[in-house]
Amino acid sequence: MIGSDGGQVGIVPTHEALRMADDQGLDLVEVSPRAMPPVCRIMDFGRFKYQESKKEKASRKHQSTVVIKEIKFRPKTDTHDLDFKLKHIRRFLGEGNKVRLMIVFRGREIVHPETGQAMLDLVFKEVTEIAVIEQKPSMEGRRMVMILGPRAGTIRPASSLQPTPTVAPALRPPSAVGTEGQSSPPPKT
Repeated sequence: MIGSDGGQVGIVPTHEALRMADDQGLDLVEVSPRAMPPVCRIMDFGRFKYQESKKEKASRKHQSTVVIKEIKFRPKTDTHDLDFKLKHIRRFLGEGNKVRLMIVFRGREIVHPETGQAMLDLVFKEVTEIAVIEQKPSMEGRRMVMILGPRAGTIRPASSLQPTPTVAPALRPPSAVGTEGQSSPPPKT
């Protein structure tokens, strides 16, 4: 048995250990049931469980989950649409997420996979300062897929990603001082 102060008490019968824990207003907790004889400890079990849950929450708080975001293109995606999607790719990579770029071929477009490869090369060239290729372009049926990951050191904290709210300027009440000879309109009720 281990006492409430952390020191070893020795081998004590169960009923004696229960009485000692009850005298101190604490619980008798079996720490190692498979040891011969089993090891028990006198502690406040509720406080122990609370501290364990706090440690678990703290460890979960510091974990980061990586999400794979997917952006679809066509071999003939126009420049405006491409710019719009590049903005999203930069945002996703800045948040620390991976991005799956997918070129979808329809009909006879599949005959010219080099157009899809050129599109993926163009996208990577635009985001090369913040991205690394995690999976090279490969064909999966009628789709060409490439996965980009964030480059080390380019991930921004989440607080800097959200735009700061702008405060609308306060409306000023009309001036009570009017020009001479003109009366101000009566207040609305």
